[in-house]
Parts: sequence; structure tokens; C-alpha cells
Amino acid sequence: MSVSPRQVHLAGATGLTGQWVLALLLDDPGVERVVAPTRHPLSPHPKLGNPVGMVSHLICQLQGPVDTVFCCLGTTIRQAGSREAFRMVDYDLPLMLGKHALALGARHYIVISALGADPASRLFYNRTKGELELALQKQGWPQLTIVRPSLLLGARHKPRLGEVFAAPFSRILPGRWRGIEASTVACAMVRLAKTPGEGVRIVESDELQVLGH
Repeated sequence: MSVSPRQVHLAGATGLTGQWVLALLLDDPGVERVVAPTRHPLSPHPKLGNPVGMVSHLICQLQGPVDTVFCCLGTTIRQAGSREAFRMVDYDLPLMLGKHALALGARHYIVISALGADPASRLFYNRTKGELELALQKQGWPQLTIVRPSLLLGARHKPRLGEVFAAPFSRILPGRWRGIEASTVACAMVRLAKTPGEGVRIVESDELQVLGH
């Protein structure tokens, strides 16, 4: 059975969803400490530990105690520059984070995947996300929560052109296909972190809409 997060590691704290998750965790009186490695310094906070540097190096240097891990890492092939660089951010780093945090004693991993994640998909993006889900399940987490949002809506520091054009249409799509605000996903993730359970739970975008409000 899970307990409310008290000692947290957060990867992707400067991203569209991660920045919302960070704010919610720091504002939560039940959370004692949040450790969030980033490439550039975050605004200081009494509860925040913020190692600065290459995140790929910092993840393996994180120390306990930790009970809950949030992974909000994600990019695009265009932003990453190649399929290999994309896979490093969206597969290798989340898996590395999971392995290291599990060894430190973490019990609950909450990770952002994607709508349509499938290891057998012909789409490289969806296939990578599906492969990550399978790999994390094989790590043997006491509690693993995988969230699959549709198109994330919100203001990014560096806008993604595809999302800019798709956002207006995504708002009128039905069910889990409808675009979802990053703030809603963040609220849902923090709520899920406080939900007792064991094993793997996959939460689709329409359920995230409900949980996040």
C-alpha cells in the first residue's frame, strides 16, 4: 500500500507539465523535500534540492531518502536533433531514473507516457513510449503509475509548431483524444501519488481530465 509522498525526486521540472508538478509539490504541506535536477537553476525554495548540470549525470548521483518519483521528461525528434537523442530523453533517462530511485528505496514511480503508447507501433514516438512502459514494469516497482495524456496544452518556453497548429482542433475532439492542459495532468499526477495501490496502473487522458479537476 502506498503512502502520501514525503521525499520526492522529480525529473523534468522545467518542462510544460513538470513545472506544474513542482509547484504543487512545494505547496503541499505533506511533502518534506523535493529533489529536482535541472540544467539551469530553479528559483530557491526551503523544500527544494536543485542539483544543476547535465541531467543524465545528475540522475545517477541523486541520494535518498526518496519514496516517490515523478518523471516528466520528454522532447521531440525535432528538438532533440535525432532519433538517438530523442530516445535518450524519452527512454534511457526515465529508465535510468527508475533504476537508481528503486535502489534508493523509492516505492512509487509516476511517469508521463503518451496516448497511443505501444511497443508494436509503427510510429517511432509511440513505439518508444510503449517500450519505456514495458521496461519500467520489468523493474519491479511496488507501485507504478503510467499516465497517457493526449496533446498537452499550455505555454511552453520554446513552442512546438506541431502543437501550436494542432491545439485548436484537439480541444474539440471527444474522450481521451481531446487535448489536455498540462496543469490538469500535473494535478492528476500529484493526486495519483497520494492514491493507495500496488502494481501497475495505466491512466488514459480522459481519466486524467477527471482526476485533474
